[in-house]
Amino acid sequence: MENNSNNGAIFEIGDKLPEMFSKYFIGQAYLKMLTTEGVPIGNVTFEPGCRNNWHIHHKGGQILLVTSGRGYYQEWGKEAQELNPGDVVNILPGVKHWHGAACDSWFTHLAVEVPAEGSSNEWLEAVDEETYAKLK
Repeated sequence: MENNSNNGAIFEIGDKLPEMFSKYFIGQAYLKMLTTEGVPIGNVTFEPGCRNNWHIHHKGGQILLVTSGRGYYQEWGKEAQELNPGDVVNILPGVKHWHGAACDSWFTHLAVEVPAEGSSNEWLEAVDEETYAKLK
């Protein structure tokens, strides 16, 4: 598949996710760390249909700043919400969720890790195909 993710992208696509993270994704995602000083910020790009597993940020939380494409964010027990450039998602610590691209669109967001002492990320099960297939 040709890499069309640069359409409207602000930052470089980066490298394919390292194996230690790619096992928590369905499909291919890319990461370009913009800064690791102070507040870590990564530019995360998802190929069409790519999404991460359900996961929980313990302490700290995360903020997503959508920069290009179309994707989704869903919290456990709630309906998925469509994301488009300019959308901001504040993910509180302890909230089980997933995010990723729509099936027909590349999707890019900045992932801002909210610093907190003792923060961690707990990876859980994959988003099932039935749930994902119901999205527009």
